[in-house]
Amino acid sequence: MRLPPALKLFPLAASLLAALPALAAVRLPAVLSEHMVLQRGAATPVWGWAEPGETVEVRYGEASAGGVAGGSTAAGSAAAGSRAAGSATASSAVAAGTAARNAAAGNAAAGNAAARNAAAGNAAAGSVTTQTRAGADGRWRTVLDLRDAPRAGTLEVRGATNTVTAGDVLLGDVWLASGQSNMQKPLGERKGERPTFDAPAEIAAAEAPDLRLFKVQRGKASAPQEDVAGQWVRCSPESIESSQFSAVGYFFGRRLQRELGVPLGLIDSSVGGTRIELWTPASALSQAGRAEMDSSALYNAMVAGLAPFALKGMLWYQGESNVLVTDDGATYTAKMAALVGAWRTAFGTQFPRQLPFYYVQIAPHLYHVLRHHQVLDAEAVPRLQEAQSAALRIPGTGMVVTTDLVDDLTDLHPRDKKSVGYRLANLALNETYGRKDIEAYGPVYRSLQVRDGRAVVTFDHGAGLFSANGKALTWFDVAGADGKWHPAGAVVERDRVIVTSPKVPRPKKVRFAWDEAAQPNLVNGAGLPARPFRSDHPLPPQARR
Repeated sequence: MRLPPALKLFPLAASLLAALPALAAVRLPAVLSEHMVLQRGAATPVWGWAEPGETVEVRYGEASAGGVAGGSTAAGSAAAGSRAAGSATASSAVAAGTAARNAAAGNAAAGNAAARNAAAGNAAAGSVTTQTRAGADGRWRTVLDLRDAPRAGTLEVRGATNTVTAGDVLLGDVWLASGQSNMQKPLGERKGERPTFDAPAEIAAAEAPDLRLFKVQRGKASAPQEDVAGQWVRCSPESIESSQFSAVGYFFGRRLQRELGVPLGLIDSSVGGTRIELWTPASALSQAGRAEMDSSALYNAMVAGLAPFALKGMLWYQGESNVLVTDDGATYTAKMAALVGAWRTAFGTQFPRQLPFYYVQIAPHLYHVLRHHQVLDAEAVPRLQEAQSAALRIPGTGMVVTTDLVDDLTDLHPRDKKSVGYRLANLALNETYGRKDIEAYGPVYRSLQVRDGRAVVTFDHGAGLFSANGKALTWFDVAGADGKWHPAGAVVERDRVIVTSPKVPRPKKVRFAWDEAAQPNLVNGAGLPARPFRSDHPLPPQARR
């Protein structure tokens, strides 16, 4: 029996197809996964990996029939390619193999036409579709305009051989929360720490389906990693407790979500006992002249792999470990500038220059008393606090003060994380969302005048000054020409503070809360505490926010 020529050539076509390299499955980073919140706006990045040169289609909208939430499906192109090869001539057998690969890559004309038709249908339904091509390294990236996209939907990424689908996606605002142990501290129990105030009740009330949480797993790396370990979960009593999610981050997100009425995504990337250098890219530290051994290890493992995920802003609660570095108050401002600039470069897709960066000033703690071999004196804390205040000269930053939120000066981890989170949320509401009816700042030193032996201190954000506990104002010191400091009395007079001491008849300078144990009682009409200061080291106007 004589076989048709095409069938004689079938083994050749099959062998050619078998010799073709397997296409790499398209995949997404961990942060682009089911239950996530995508940053609403006009320039939301989506990225991942595929075969070099492979065409990748990205769609956000209602779920289509092709995808499986949280997983992938095979394209099934190889079988079609084999059938085409079975009817080919000798010269067309190679072409059949090429056609199979093109079909798998989604580049066939019919495939492109179908994609265009699907895209048109998606647009009509409010979906967003775009295409891109993987580079020589297999990495691809595109940008979605989600301004008119549905609030809830599915992200589908189609490659040549598979479709990756992330379901239960919400559009809203995403904030990254980072730092050391006071940011890391969860709502509930954590070994070696007391729980936050009212932890059982707060955990029980943590049912918030429009609040989504992503906890980055701890790690270190010597070079920037392309991905992180973690997953998105809906906020619930079970997930907030099992994930050990940041209490500060949670309270920030809860207040913000309730005020705005939009979905909120929170990413918690924090590790206790860590210096700022570990969170800063090596290139930024080198430019600032601050590179040290072990620098950047946490940035490399726990931050770099999140970028360029679109964010609305960033939260930072760190500095305690830098108090333990001799005289770090003199260099911490520059280190913060390096970190903020580098993180904005990595994440600032929608807000490249002034991605909001809000942080917490470190709280009072008896460092010198408890660790006198590491901390030289009781002024190390206010020096670092001053450096944090000076960092406000960086545009788009804001800081909350916590001198009134410490229940035990021997505990490095104050339990009132709700007030910290709410103050950060109020700062974001005021600065980022334009809610100027919400006061975000306590009194900030503005000027000093001396009149008849009295030091008259004025403040920005000083309307309605009063003593929070109804007692005499505390933690004011005054010095004369000899530079020696003496405790002083202080009273409020028409939104100014009058500072006097019988030992200093001719005052030259005033300082406030200049001690690691300082828990002063001066607040403004909004009940927010005054920021520590030294009148002889005034901050520039742009830092008086």
